[in-house]
Amino acid sequence: MRSVGIRELRERTSEIIRLVRDERAEVLVTHYGRPVARLLPVQSEPAPEEETAQVWAELDQLAVEIGARWPEGVSAAEAVAEGRREL
Repeated sequence: MRSVGIRELRERTSEIIRLVRDERAEVLVTHYGRPVARLLPVQSEPAPEEETAQVWAELDQLAVEIGARWPEGVSAAEAVAEGRREL
């Protein structure tokens, strides 16, 4: 991990931030040789379409699991009606 003093950070902020952003480097910031902060790249968030695709994949998997345990000859409407009777 690279280390920079506060003065160097102030003088070369753009360059150091670029290093963290582009090379995903971690930079330790020091004050009189003692660590005081760490600059880390932000974890990228999945794009909305990737997140949506993941949700649909999980729902598809859930449907498969429910289907494997669903009793034969019982419709969803019947199952809901039966559940309401039990309340």
